[in-house]
Amino acid sequence: MDTQHLQAFLAVADTQSFSKAADQLFLTQPAVSKRIAMLEQQLNTRLFDRIGRRIALTEAGELLLPQARHILLSVEDSRRALANLSGQVGGRLTMATSHHIGLHRLPPILKAYTQQHPEVDLDLRFVDSELAYQGVLNGHLELAVVTLAPHPVEQLSVTERWRDRMCFVSAHDHPLARQVSRPAKPLALTTLCEHPCVLPGAQTFTRSLIEERFALKGLALSVSMSTNYLETLKMMCSVGLGWSLLPERMLDEDLVELPVDTPPFYRPLGYLTHSNRTLSNAARKMIEALEQGR
Repeated sequence: MDTQHLQAFLAVADTQSFSKAADQLFLTQPAVSKRIAMLEQQLNTRLFDRIGRRIALTEAGELLLPQARHILLSVEDSRRALANLSGQVGGRLTMATSHHIGLHRLPPILKAYTQQHPEVDLDLRFVDSELAYQGVLNGHLELAVVTLAPHPVEQLSVTERWRDRMCFVSAHDHPLARQVSRPAKPLALTTLCEHPCVLPGAQTFTRSLIEERFALKGLALSVSMSTNYLETLKMMCSVGLGWSLLPERMLDEDLVELPVDTPPFYRPLGYLTHSNRTLSNAARKMIEALEQGR
């Protein structure tokens, strides 16, 4: 069974499109169709149902899908293990990071890494932390540097590298800011719930950490708007669209930190790899750079 045929099969299965799979593999659509046809001929079964423009896996395709992933990951692990024997640091390193970490934590680390290892072809992808976790799990990513999940994930090796102190903030003219401008006790969580807030998306790790803190007190938040981009949240908060919770390093003259009667709030950041897969020398060196960087 040709691995190129399996790569085409996975690309079509993941994108549900022959044209998108062709773009992903840098091939023509007829070339992808030919590889799928040859694979179906070898297996003597149809792998996809083509209903109009819709592509769906057949029962045989569903059965092959996890096996195909396993085969290709095993081949890739073998290639990495053999390449590592030479001691050379090169080849492609596919890694992901969140937008915030990529902007505020990684630049000096990436600069030093690329200068020290010019033979590495760095494929850096900016994705939400939750998608990065899935990418490492399914083998699309070798390494991810992201906000860490609140709970352990089986098959992943996770290392905390930094901690963001998260601050309750608002615009200077927000009612909550006016409350704390006078000598007073810290705001209660119940008081925050009386005002709309702008927060990360409902499915993000950061949002779940925030909601968990309020849920422990039996409180529900009034979320008026959400986005996964913290820089956008900062803008929305600074113009008075609601209070928010942002990393301490993002605070500036446009925002007021609100004292709140609750323990300090921290968000763990770090890197993750798959526990059962061989890391390339390029990935190992990147981890060394992450450990040495600030």
